[in-house]
Amino acid sequence: MADNEEIIKVIQTFFEAGRTKNFSALRNIQLDSKEFSSFSDIPPYGLKDYSESIALEELRFSSITDYNYEMKNEKTSIFGNIGITAFMLKQSGMLVDSQTYTGQHITIDGRATFVLIKEDTWKIIHYHLDKIFN
Repeated sequence: MADNEEIIKVIQTFFEAGRTKNFSALRNIQLDSKEFSSFSDIPPYGLKDYSESIALEELRFSSITDYNYEMKNEKTSIFGNIGITAFMLKQSGMLVDSQTYTGQHITIDGRATFVLIKEDTWKIIHYHLDKIFN
């Protein structure tokens, strides 16, 4: 499999965790290192490390049922053992409040950038997700 295809597969695995709720996959595809970082449009807004990112990803994905995503207009560039992929991202599902047993259908149009490093396999070392406000 070509590097570009491997990188896309890793990123798809990230979002598939939201559908399958297989959160152990998140640990397998992200680099557990002090160099890891992430940003997103969900609080807390600061730069997050590996542990905080994993915890927030699990919390976010567990609170959305019927989760689905679509990646569009992907562009992947590879520089030695570093890969950068940017794309438009559409996410949808039912945001569930387990304390009040209510839900709200959400659709989020956004942008995503993932940086991966190849050390035997491609692993995410940084990502940035944000909404597009119309």
